Amino acid sequence: MRIVDVRQAVVPIASPIRNAYIDFSKMTVSVVALVTDVVRDGRPVVGYGFNSNGRYAASGLLAERFLPRLVAMGADAMANEAGDNLDPRRIWAALMADEKPGGHGERSVAVGVLDMAVWDAVAKIAGVPLWRHLADTEGDGTADDTVFVYAAGGYYDPGKDHAALQDEMRRYRDLGYAVVKMKIGGAPLDEDRARIEAVLEVVGDGRFLAVDANGRFDLPTALAYADALAPYGLFWYEEPGDPLDYALQAALAERYDGPMATGENLFSHQDARNLLRYGGLRPDRDWLQFDCALSYGLVEYLRTLALLPEHGFSTRNVVPHGGHQLSLAIAAGLKLGGNESYPEVFAPFGGFADDTRVEAGRVGLPDAPGIGFERKDALIRTLREATGT
Repeated sequence: MRIVDVRQAVVPIASPIRNAYIDFSKMTVSVVALVTDVVRDGRPVVGYGFNSNGRYAASGLLAERFLPRLVAMGADAMANEAGDNLDPRRIWAALMADEKPGGHGERSVAVGVLDMAVWDAVAKIAGVPLWRHLADTEGDGTADDTVFVYAAGGYYDPGKDHAALQDEMRRYRDLGYAVVKMKIGGAPLDEDRARIEAVLEVVGDGRFLAVDANGRFDLPTALAYADALAPYGLFWYEEPGDPLDYALQAALAERYDGPMATGENLFSHQDARNLLRYGGLRPDRDWLQFDCALSYGLVEYLRTLALLPEHGFSTRNVVPHGGHQLSLAIAAGLKLGGNESYPEVFAPFGGFADDTRVEAGRVGLPDAPGIGFERKDALIRTLREATGT
C-alpha cells in the first residue's frame, strides 16, 4: 500500500477582479496527483489536491522539500496499521520532518495541497465519499444530509457599476442561494455604503448579505465601517483588519454588536488558538473561516477543530473559506456551520459536483468515492490534463 508516482503542476486562475487588498490578474494554484498501487475498476487510484484561491502556487516548496520527503517514504511508513489504506497522519508527519515550529506561511499551502490529495486517495481506496469516511473515522458516525452555502462574489471589477453588481446578486439568488457576500474596503466608505444599499435592494434584508474587507483596515477605519454597517443588520462583517491583529478584532467586538467572521488567513492550530484566546470573538454569533486547503490540510484542521470547545465554540461556528469540494466534505462529515461557494469566479476549482443544486441556500452531498472531483467535469479534466493522469 503506497504512492508510486507523484506529479505536480501550476494552473492559472487569473481574472481582472480585485478585493480590497489584491487583484487576481496573476493568480495561480498548485495541482498534485498522487498515483497509488491500488487498482479500482481497472485503473490505479489517484488522489488529487490543489490550494484555495488567494494564495499562489507553492511549486517551489513542493519540489524542493515536500515532494522529496513523500517520495522517500517506504510502503510500510505510508500504510495504516491494518495495511489496507494510506495513513494521512503518518504521511503528514513525514512531510513536516525537520520543519521548525512557527512561520506558518506558504509551506502550509504546499502541505495542504498534498494532504488534500492523500485524503482523496484514502476515501477512494475505502470506496466511500470523503464526507462519509470522515463521519465514520473522525466524527460521531453521522453526517449532515445537506450543507448551508453562501455565494461569494461582489468583487471590484473594471466597469462594474451598481446595476452590474445587482445583476450578479440576482443571478446568485436565482441559483438558490439565500445569503450572498460582497467585497468592501476597496473604495471609500461612502461608495461602499452605496454599493451595499444597491445589493440590499436585491436581497431585501441585511441578514442575507455578508461583507468582506479582506484585512484592509486599521482600527479607526474598521470602527468607522462598523458604525456605518451596524444599522443594516448584516449576516456578518468579515476580516476587517490584519488576520494576526487580535487586539483590533477584540476592540471591534466591543463596538460592533453584529456577527463577525475571520480566520481564513490563519494557517495553523496555534494561530487559530491565539485568535480564540485574544480576538474577542463571541461564540453566540461569530464565525470562523479556517481553510483546510491553506492550513496544512485536514490532519492539522482536525487539531484546530479540537480547540473549539475549550473556548466556547463548536464546529457549527466554522464556515470555511475556499468554496471547494474538500470543505464541503468536511462540513458534512464533521458537522460544520456551512461552506463558501463561488458560482462565477475561480473556475473550475470552485463549486461543487455538476449535478449539485442549491435549494434554499443548502446543497446535498455527492455519492462518489473520494472528495468527488470526478463528478465535476471541468475540474477533473483540468486536474488530469495538468498532471498527465
